[in-house]
Amino acid sequence: MAALSTVKEPELGRDLVTLNMIKDLMIDGSHVRFTIELTTPACPLKERIEQESHQAVMGVPGVEQVEMKFTSNVRAHSPASAQGAIPGVRNIIAVASGKGGVGKSTVAANLAVALAQTGAQVGLLDADIYGPSIPMMMGVTEKPRESDGHFLPPVHYGVKVMSIGFFLDLNTPVVWRGPMVGKALQELIRGAEWGELDYLVVDLPPGTGDAQLTLCQSVPVTGAVIVTTPQDVALSDVLKAIGMFEKVKIPILGVVENMSYFVCPHCQHRTEIFKYGGGRAAAQRLTIPFLGEIALDPAIPIGSDAGEPIVVKAPGSPQTRQFHEVAGQVAARVSTLNFFAAQGGFQSMKIVTSR
Repeated sequence: MAALSTVKEPELGRDLVTLNMIKDLMIDGSHVRFTIELTTPACPLKERIEQESHQAVMGVPGVEQVEMKFTSNVRAHSPASAQGAIPGVRNIIAVASGKGGVGKSTVAANLAVALAQTGAQVGLLDADIYGPSIPMMMGVTEKPRESDGHFLPPVHYGVKVMSIGFFLDLNTPVVWRGPMVGKALQELIRGAEWGELDYLVVDLPPGTGDAQLTLCQSVPVTGAVIVTTPQDVALSDVLKAIGMFEKVKIPILGVVENMSYFVCPHCQHRTEIFKYGGGRAAAQRLTIPFLGEIALDPAIPIGSDAGEPIVVKAPGSPQTRQFHEVAGQVAARVSTLNFFAAQGGFQSMKIVTSR
């Protein structure tokens, strides 16, 4: 245990023993076995923790063999008794953008599936009342079943999915005023039996309107992911989205730059169609994390139209790897935020906008 106390959890900056992450330690002669309980199954630095823990224990005199297992325990953003909390839902992650057309729903769907592929319990809520697209992107055709006054979200690719698109004719426009939008969103959130979820990913509509305010003011949102494209105008759009979340006191988990560049599948030449680096520059200017970039690839929208997110359709592709890296970064930010919140507030956190 003394040796393991020299190993730090990189995101939290504390050692594994202090964080109570070492479980079931057993010594059998020269053979040492123990379990490391991660703060998220999507931990992006798991290999680093494993390597440093192995080296530390092997440095103990007499140890000849080390056997490690990994489990995870995702900390809840707020107590289940907190005002507005959804029973069983530990963290709510809002995916937003300052304007439409940046691929926000694509990012939300692939983020949710990528988190589920790590072993997390994940839900995906389509909060776009006027233009629900998640059912198509996730390939879900069955409607939610009703049980004891609640709807049971259908599960696809390991993700529980809920959308108003399940209840409406998609060829009929939704012509509703703001209060009706807010009421419909509340029904989707509260009317679903989510069960136990580590993460509920919410695909918000573009902009800063009724749906965004309804979500932010009615449930304890852990943090927001801002999706943008690389152009210089992205900074203006990011500012709008961040400004809204600041007003309702929701931390920004970071920025994702979508459609970052295109790599020709024939000659492998890289072309930056929409310029490059607007998302990263915006994040740096606003002192918030840059979560990663997603390349422009025809397979991504083709998969979305067919109900197959790229992380399912092409598990070995560079784009899938990029989505998994983003998912790992998001999960790490959530763990960090919740840890410091439990320590007494957000003052020491670097991931909250500091403007």
